[in-house]
Formats: sequence, structure tokens, C-alpha cells
Amino acid sequence: MTAAEGRIPGWPGSLVRFLARERRNFAPAAPIDHAGRKNLLLLIQLRWIAVAGQIASILIVRYGLGTALPVMEMAGVIGALISLNLVSLLRLYRRVRVTNVELFAGLVFDVTALTLQLYLSGGADNPFAPLYLLQVTVGAVLLEAWSTAALLGFAIVCLAALTRFHRPLNLVGDEGAVIDPQSLGLLVCFVINAVLLVVFVTRINRNARERDQRLAFLRQRAAEEDHIVRMGLLASGAAHELGTPLSTLSIILGDWQRMPQLTEDPELSGEIASMRAEVARCKAIVTNVLLAAGEARGESAAVTTLFAFIDGLAADWKATRPQAHLAYENLCEDDVPIVSESTLRQGVFNVLDNAFEVSPHWLRFTASCESGTLVLRVTDQGPGFAPELLSEIGRPYRSTKDRPASGLGLFLVFNVVRKLGGTVAARNRAAGGAEIEMRLPLASLLIEDAEEEEIDDHADDDTDD
Repeated sequence: MTAAEGRIPGWPGSLVRFLARERRNFAPAAPIDHAGRKNLLLLIQLRWIAVAGQIASILIVRYGLGTALPVMEMAGVIGALISLNLVSLLRLYRRVRVTNVELFAGLVFDVTALTLQLYLSGGADNPFAPLYLLQVTVGAVLLEAWSTAALLGFAIVCLAALTRFHRPLNLVGDEGAVIDPQSLGLLVCFVINAVLLVVFVTRINRNARERDQRLAFLRQRAAEEDHIVRMGLLASGAAHELGTPLSTLSIILGDWQRMPQLTEDPELSGEIASMRAEVARCKAIVTNVLLAAGEARGESAAVTTLFAFIDGLAADWKATRPQAHLAYENLCEDDVPIVSESTLRQGVFNVLDNAFEVSPHWLRFTASCESGTLVLRVTDQGPGFAPELLSEIGRPYRSTKDRPASGLGLFLVFNVVRKLGGTVAARNRAAGGAEIEMRLPLASLLIEDAEEEEIDDHADDDTDD
């Protein structure tokens, strides 16, 4: 099938490409393991502390106590730790996923560096030898079971080897000192172990809790989207079933409107006109449902402009509810070409309907553009949201209305705006009433990028030819 045959009749090619691209963009991306990245950052911070501590210890022992140390070799180990930290920071900057193997490798490197420093400064007799416990404890919290066992075994082997293989360290202190250098070193090592374990293990556990909360949130979102899919299938099926009787009613009412015995009565004629208008409105609703489900009823989607979309949205809603007192204001400065998004249109209708129910005498709808973001606000003078409802707004079936299936309107609004890359905020106004604010990037509605992609695709096709 050629590119021309694959186009939908009546649809601009750039619009088709735009919709296809957006459908790919809406596909759920693989979640980033934020807990793993935060744990790697904790290891980096712990390693910087180790580097600073080793430098301070070498300077104190070498120049404060006058004890001979292989400074160059120990400085090489410190340089290796610094290099590893710089590489780890680069990985964090690239926003890649941090795996258990990477954390395990980093801790093995830290244990090896500690072993080399102890080998060069007295082996197991060094008062800082208990720092192995810090490395093993951190590993037990961060790593999987197999890697924790491997790290523990590696640390035991290293400490056992240091009891036999090491360079001697003769700590010489003042004879009148209250505590000898060996005991002072053990005290400092205990303080370091205790403080760092409390601080870092607490932070690691907090990262784990945040990860669990994020997973729970993603599971809830997946369940909500599955619920939306089922609702969409049901709505699409109902719309198909309603299409035929609505068309039949429209034809019958059209015939009635041409019958002399009915048109001669002004009252009957007016009622027939009102009935035709309501049937037309029902057909428009059915068409929007099918468009949202991806099944057009003979009408093709069209490219429009931002002003035409917003102004038409407000005008259409007001035309179907003439008794409403709607204050509408468009504050956007640039009228740009966009795709007419039927789901967003229906979402704004839902918000306006909810505001109209609680505030029939006055409601306001404003549109503004802020740094590439379209901001739609609906304000009313009703009683506002109850505190318990405000904390759960946007979830299905959360409503104070005593009728079946209430609470789905805002639930659908939240999901429609989220699919377009935006957010919805609900708040109570200090002066009374409530406000719903929908913020979405204009880039999700613009078609300029799609046209550029089409040009690039044509260029690629010409190159292939």
C-alpha cells in the first residue's frame, strides 16, 4: 500500500502523522527507578566522606604523629575512589537506570579500596579496620540477597588476609597523653560507623518507601486507565446503537416540520424545532464519543486554530445552555494552528456542567497562554469542594451527588489532560466557590512539528528513490 492509499480521505497528511506520533508518545514509558538513582547518590556521598576521612587521617598520622606512611601509594587509592565517583556522577547526569549489579560493583570497589589502605597501614591492627561493618551494613540494605552474601564473604576474606599480609604501622603518641593513638583511633572509628549508619540507613529506607509509594501510584494509574478503556468500549458501543434511532427521529421530525397541519400551529412548530435541535445535539454528542474512540461517523477531523477552538467551545456550550450566565474571556495573544481535540473539548464541557449545577447564576471560563502552556480555568460561586473530597478529587466515583455513576466527569477530565501531558488542579476560592485549572502544553495540540516531520519523510523518500 502506498503512502497516498494509507491516508484517511479528507484528512490532511500532516494531521495523520501528528495523530500517529502523539499515539506513540502516549504509550507508557518504562518507569525510571528513582530509588536506585538515589541509592547511587548516597554511595557517592559516602565515598566523598571516605575520601575526606582518609586524607585527614593520612595528614594527622604522617605529620601530626610523625609516623612513616607510604603516602604515594595511599594517594593512588584515593585517586581511584575520586575517579569512580566522577564516573558515577556522569551516569547520574545521563539519567540511566541504576541496577543492583552496579551498586554491588561500587561497594566491592569500596571494600577493595579500604583493604588496600589498611594493607598499607597496619592491616587488621589498624583501628579503622571495623569500617568493614559500615560497608557490609550498607550493602545489606541496598543489595539483593545474593549480592549481599557475596559482599559479606568478600569482606571476611579481605579482613582475614590482612591479619597475615600487611605493612606494619607503628603509632607513636605522647607519653603523657590521656589516651593512646590506638584507642583514640578505635573511638573515632566507632563514632564514624555509628553516625554514618544512622544517617545513611535512614535515608536508604526513606528511598525504599518512596519507591514503594511510586509503585503503588503506578498500579493505581494502570487500574484507572483500564477502567477508562472499559468505559470507552461501553460508550462506543452505546453510541453505535444510538446512532440509528437518532437518525430516524431526525428524519421524522424533518417530515413533521414540512406538514401543513403542523406548521400552521405556531406552538407545535416551535416544539418541533426545539425537538430537532435536541436531536441534533444528541447526534453531536454521539459523534464526539465515536471520534474520541477513533471511529468517525462520516465526518473527518479538521485542523483549526487556538482561538477558533476555544471560542467555539465556549459558544457551543453556552448555546446548549441559554439559561447559564457564562463570563468567557480569551487572554491568549497568538492564534496558532492546532488539532481540534474532541476529548479535551468534552472534558471542558464536563467541568462547565459541574460548575453550572452548583452556580447557575454565574460562572467564568478563561483561557490564557503562559510560556507555551495553555491554561483553562473554570470558576464558580457555589459552595466549593468539601475538604475530604478535595483530597481525592480526580478519582472515580468521588462525588457528593446522590446519583449512579456520579464522579466520573472530573475523573475523565484528569485523565484526558494527563494524556496530553498536562495537569489539573482543583481549589476552593477565598471569596467563595471553587476553581478548576487545566494546564497543558501547547505542543501537544500544535501541528507545526508534524508538518516538518512530513517534509523530512518526503526528503527521506526522495533519497531512497
